Amino acid sequence: MSSTPPVTSAKLLSGLSKSPDLDLLSFSQALKACGDPLRVQILQVLKFDTFGVMELTQLFETKQSGMSHHLKVLSQSGLVEAQREGNAVFYRRPFNQSESFDKEAISNLFALIDRFDLDKQCYSKIQLIQQQRSLQSQAFFAKNADRFQEQQELIANHKQYADASLELLMQENLPKSSTILELGPGEGLFLKQLSQNFENIIALDNSEDMLNKASTYAAKERLSNIEFHLGDTQSYIPHKQPVDAVLMNMVLHHVPRPSQIFKDVFNFLNPGGILIVCELSHHNQEWVKENCGDLWLGFETEELTNWAQIAHFKESKSLYIGLRNGFQIQLRKFFKPK
Repeated sequence: MSSTPPVTSAKLLSGLSKSPDLDLLSFSQALKACGDPLRVQILQVLKFDTFGVMELTQLFETKQSGMSHHLKVLSQSGLVEAQREGNAVFYRRPFNQSESFDKEAISNLFALIDRFDLDKQCYSKIQLIQQQRSLQSQAFFAKNADRFQEQQELIANHKQYADASLELLMQENLPKSSTILELGPGEGLFLKQLSQNFENIIALDNSEDMLNKASTYAAKERLSNIEFHLGDTQSYIPHKQPVDAVLMNMVLHHVPRPSQIFKDVFNFLNPGGILIVCELSHHNQEWVKENCGDLWLGFETEELTNWAQIAHFKESKSLYIGLRNGFQIQLRKFFKPK
């Protein structure tokens, strides 16, 4: 009479080590990656923004080689993903995780990490980096305000996206008395179309030079229903009236922290309000940084979707316009639930 020998703990562990479940393996790698306090802090700051390697070394006062090693470990564990901006590489929390990674486990790890407050000194450094980005953008517009439209049309003619953007807005059948805000109006060309269709228009721009050009254009066209405000979405929130729709035409790639814009706009939109984003899809044409003052080489569709969802927007409609010079424009419409 034969009997089956008992399975010992050693044999069981041996079997597991030879062929672990993929989810268990990826989960183990993620836990191991979180075993270093600096890597946990890196994941903390990536909740706030996308950062380049040099920016992260500035934040944590580390050598580039050491930071690159930590980012490699986090990347291999599915906890960060790289985003190439020309010759530079930026890192963010992942939008599109590979099937080999345990998405639920990673999501739970982020939830645990986010329970801890970010160090105040580190948060101050983040603000400094964002201010540096903002100053870089403002300096470009101050220097190139008189030829900005010419430079912008190297990418896309205004009419190629303005008409489609207005059509997306007009499909909502908003009352003529609605308040519409354009963020980053540039030279003000789109303000005329808005002014003709709605009674209350707000132009918000953090570049004084560009805002002056938009104001001059509005005066020339005798557009009397436009308020001009110098500042950004952060400065607009505390004391300004809610609005019914916000439009951003080719603006986000100039913004130091694009993800924050969605949160800010959500806060000052009326319930049921509309956000329309006209923006470049991600590309690799680095010349636009010098010629057009772009901080970012466009955005992936998933990036805008993710930022909108985090801000609690619901998506309504998307259009895509391919241009002959290799660029693609994405037109996205989101709404704030009532």
